[in-house]
Amino acid sequence: MRLHIDVLGWLHLVWGAFGLLTGTSLFILAFAARQVPVAVGVLVTVGVVLFAGGAVSAGIGWGIRRLRGWARLAALVLAVPNLLLVPFGSALAVYTFWVLLNNDARQVFGHAPRMAPA
Repeated sequence: MRLHIDVLGWLHLVWGAFGLLTGTSLFILAFAARQVPVAVGVLVTVGVVLFAGGAVSAGIGWGIRRLRGWARLAALVLAVPNLLLVPFGSALAVYTFWVLLNNDARQVFGHAPRMAPA
């Protein structure tokens, strides 16, 4: 299970890097489109959202790789909106749920395993 946790951490780091790069490119595009104020507003707004989401995802990836308990919870929370980002966000979300809701992963992160129903 440790291998899956490491892979999940790297995937979140890569997903975050894509968000950071996309947000930065939208800021540059907004600067180039400064003659059209509506376009600048839209590009800056979307750029801020993508940049912030990328930073959060990269931070979560860093925390998962270092087995921080907060990162497990944050990754599970972030997986819910990622389900809407078809296809890569959805795949990452499903893999996040599969890895982090496993009893072995719960133990690695310092949580008690779930009890099986009687």
